[in-house]
Amino acid sequence: MERPEFADTDPQSAEAPGERTGETGGLYPNDTGVLPEAARRALVQLLSGPSLEGRRHPRLWPALVQHREEIRSRLAELFLELIVDADRQVAFTRQADTGELEAPILLRRSPLTFLDSVLLLYLRGTLVEADTQGVAALVSLDEMIQQLGLYEPQASTDRVGFEKRARAAIEKAKKNSLISSIRGSPERFEVSASLKLMLGPEEVESLGRIYDRLAMTDAGSNRPDDAEDDA
Repeated sequence: MERPEFADTDPQSAEAPGERTGETGGLYPNDTGVLPEAARRALVQLLSGPSLEGRRHPRLWPALVQHREEIRSRLAELFLELIVDADRQVAFTRQADTGELEAPILLRRSPLTFLDSVLLLYLRGTLVEADTQGVAALVSLDEMIQQLGLYEPQASTDRVGFEKRARAAIEKAKKNSLISSIRGSPERFEVSASLKLMLGPEEVESLGRIYDRLAMTDAGSNRPDDAEDDA
């Protein structure tokens, strides 16, 4: 996952943002910004990531829509690109393709282990299937652990250790807001719609090649459980 490192704050944690701007005296002392408060909070959410979603951020999505070009411009100044799917009401940022220009990298990379990759592909597949049926993409903790268990090395004798790594992959997905707990059902989760955009055809193809290599090593019997992938 690529995410910038910012303070752990929720842009929606304050009262419903108004339309105050720097042009009317600023939001705070020495404020030189010109974006309205709501647009600034939307920008912070995009930077803190991994996404801004209309369903999860109902107060911020309208601000993004209204001030999309201004926000896009602010991100471009940081060598970032704004990706928006208006139909799904999902938006996120990624490093801009700057060609031959050597640009600083703001978004940090979090290496994916093999189990991370397996889980992301499973969640994306669940999301695609749910989309075709017009329903929410829901998964349970047991379903995810069972799915990851299919890739436990055949020669492994450390069942407890493997399950620990599987749960760590699930926790990483939760931390990155790719799955969110269902209220009242702590072991059931909804898959974020942003995952379908973040894992595009190229990324899925790249992960597919990992599985091809896995098949050539006897279904992973010789592969370390915590090996990192270049997805």
